[in-house]
Amino acid sequence: MSSYGGVIISDQWLQSQFTQVELRSLISKFNSVKNQNGKVMAGDLPPLMVKLKAFRDMYSEEDIRGTLSGLGSNFSDEIDFESFLKAYLNLQGQTTAKLGGSKNSSSFLKATTTTLLHTISESERASYVAHINSYLGDDPFLKQYLPLDPATNDLFNLAKDGVLLCKLINVAVPGTIDERAINTKRVLNPWERNENHTLCLNSAKAIGCTVVNIGTQDLIEGRPHLVLGLISQIIKIQLLADLNLKKTPQLVELVEDSNDVEELLSLPPEKVLLKWMNFHLQKAGYKKPVSNFSSDVKDGEAYAYLLNVLAPEHCNPATLDAKPNERAKLVLDHAERMNCKRYLSPKDILEGSSNLNLAFVAQIFHERNGLTTDSKKISFAEMMTDDVQTSREERCFRLWINSLGIATYVNNVFEDVRNGWILLEVLDKVSPGSVNWKQASKPPIKMPFRKVENCNQVVKIGKQLKFSLVNVAGNDIVQGNKKLILAFLWQLMRFNILQLLRNLRSHSQGKEMTDADILNWANNKVKSTGRTSRMESFKDKSLSNGIFFLELLSAVEPRVVNWNLVTKGESAEEKKLNATYIVSVARKLGCSIFLLPEDIMEVNQKMLLTLTASIMFWSLQQAVDDTERSLSPVDASPATSINGEDESSSSLGGEISNLSIDDTASDTTVTSQFENEGSTASTLSTPLGDGIRAEEKGCIAVQ
Repeated sequence: MSSYGGVIISDQWLQSQFTQVELRSLISKFNSVKNQNGKVMAGDLPPLMVKLKAFRDMYSEEDIRGTLSGLGSNFSDEIDFESFLKAYLNLQGQTTAKLGGSKNSSSFLKATTTTLLHTISESERASYVAHINSYLGDDPFLKQYLPLDPATNDLFNLAKDGVLLCKLINVAVPGTIDERAINTKRVLNPWERNENHTLCLNSAKAIGCTVVNIGTQDLIEGRPHLVLGLISQIIKIQLLADLNLKKTPQLVELVEDSNDVEELLSLPPEKVLLKWMNFHLQKAGYKKPVSNFSSDVKDGEAYAYLLNVLAPEHCNPATLDAKPNERAKLVLDHAERMNCKRYLSPKDILEGSSNLNLAFVAQIFHERNGLTTDSKKISFAEMMTDDVQTSREERCFRLWINSLGIATYVNNVFEDVRNGWILLEVLDKVSPGSVNWKQASKPPIKMPFRKVENCNQVVKIGKQLKFSLVNVAGNDIVQGNKKLILAFLWQLMRFNILQLLRNLRSHSQGKEMTDADILNWANNKVKSTGRTSRMESFKDKSLSNGIFFLELLSAVEPRVVNWNLVTKGESAEEKKLNATYIVSVARKLGCSIFLLPEDIMEVNQKMLLTLTASIMFWSLQQAVDDTERSLSPVDASPATSINGEDESSSSLGGEISNLSIDDTASDTTVTSQFENEGSTASTLSTPLGDGIRAEEKGCIAVQ
């Protein structure tokens, strides 16, 4: 494995103002304007900075030139990277002031696509620490460090080796990480820490976390706002895991008819939680609907009604008549008698802390949801949920779309794509400039024909991209044809892979790679280590034991596989152990994949193809990184842009040989007759990810 190096700035304060992802993106921009002598002049900055998204709509090139002149810049002088960063921060400060924000706000609090960059209160920090102490207190490895003290930096110090975050992910979604792949010992070397954080970030994406603008170096440094932001998302996913019809079919009681069930399926978990809360509040006679977990619950009245209807045996008649501060205390006393963990204090209720109030209501739901056990209603709810294979495909595409960093977050693919807007966002991401936004309608869309117009444009662009769309119209998407939607998304994901890999032509002399080339590369790589196993095709049933992929991973990075943990793969249980280990080892290596162990065990052809392609890309990328590092020791690998642009010098950078997938092996024809046919769409576990590319060696960034 090639050595890992972040972008190091001599001025520690200056370095603290940026994440590693931001630094790697900015240094890539800075280096792109170097002249033939390898220098950047101050006069080069205005045309460079005006193209950055942070300033593009705020300043003209002349405005920036005037600002830099006011700072005493001589445009004929050479400028170094640190001076560029200082100019960037100065201009950003002016932008913040111009927008009416705080002049003292840090650079990482600027508007970005990430959901992680927000202020975390001491109450939230204390609650997260309490959650960790409760759920991981008995962990064989972590119990020597727990309980953590919320008044100290224990949490951030413990998070620096990555073990805590990996374990927390497994608490949220059990089985996500094979804990055998986690480096666990008291003292980790830099490589082992980096591997743990790479595994953590790739796995966090695989359970639905947004990790744009965060890299392994940020976690290794224990940056509080990033660590707490990630922990907040992981805990939220854990607490809301059962807020769906599949896990809790009793939720069907919240709706009246089948149309309402479809609406319920499309709601994000927090909206379902609100719907559940309002359902019980209405039964209790509470007149005001609750639409959020902040201002609408600040007086504690809604909580008093909710707890009284769910647990009347613990009711205190004085609660409703008490003043808000006293009422908040009585509400929490009531919750305590229901065995609900306290995620918030009376002060948090009064201040309307949305994260902690959401966690509190979720705990109440888990402890006592008060819903019916009517077998007829539950059977109806179970009929409305998808089969295993369809659910697996929906999960894959949902995680892939969310990894792209588009503005809209997908909660349910089948429902969320029906107005066409999300598909247009994805198309614009994977094929920039393909969407005519003047002809698109942004949600909420009240007029049905506007949805059809959006979806018609989706189909039109699909045909321009040479997707196979036989007799398909936009209305088919609006109607929610699941098989058609899955098939379209498969082609869209496949196009994205091909486009990215076709940009890597500098070493290929124009030669297209096919799936056969990928297969041959894998076989030759394994053979070069002296091993004899090989795969005849991506449908080779012998692949189900996982041995070949473990040998391939070991071939590209010998130290990544612990062979003492590998089974012979003879029984179903042994195959599951190997498959689970493969997924975690690949993520630990730096592959951003949405593969499930079952896909290896069942020899899912397309998914195994993309898994192999991801490993191949990682292997080839190392050679390029080593070459770049030897040529320019201060230059870091390009990263996902902090300004959301499609970088010409992105993480792919045109540096690797073209890696494509044989069209004949994976063509999918979409027709409007899918209702009467078996599904030809297959889940793709793409090796392509998003904004953590800068910190994860070998992670291909989908842009």
